[in-house]
Amino acid sequence: MIYLQLFVSFLQIGLFSFGGGYAAMPLIQDQVVTGHHWLTMAEFTDLITISQMTPGPIAINSATFVGIKIAGVGGALVSTLGCILPSCIIVTCIARLYLKYRNMSMLQGILGSLRPAVVAMVASSGISILISSFWGSEAAIVLKNTNLVLVAVFLLCVVLLKKFKMNPILVMVLAGVINTLFSFLPI
Repeated sequence: MIYLQLFVSFLQIGLFSFGGGYAAMPLIQDQVVTGHHWLTMAEFTDLITISQMTPGPIAINSATFVGIKIAGVGGALVSTLGCILPSCIIVTCIARLYLKYRNMSMLQGILGSLRPAVVAMVASSGISILISSFWGSEAAIVLKNTNLVLVAVFLLCVVLLKKFKMNPILVMVLAGVINTLFSFLPI
């Protein structure tokens, strides 16, 4: 039964996550944290981090991680299959249609109207992760509960990425090293 639940949950995610992996994050969060309670919000934040650091699409990495945590290797296989099956079918159909009708203004209008929705989904996921990181998964947003070390690491990362155009992998490694060093300090 758990295999069917994993397959259907990730089939829904794969079917409705337009815009790539980051747009899928709110859908994954809704299924695995809110809907089925397979992960806590803290575990979900860790899932995002692990999925970011491993090669491959973030939604597929997430499906594999959740599947293996819930039902072992079989769970990972059915979750991953559920996540990629809709994309395989939809992309094949859309590619044929797009090649045939790519110059239609109505098609261009539809694609243009989907962009703001995708940006909103990515922003929503980012805000949820930011709140969970700075104030904890269950805590209210209160200044005294703010993890100032993580806020400083976040701001440093933004500056390194935007102003100095530093390699994102190096920024992630640096953030991990800084947070690890601060964890040894008695604060």
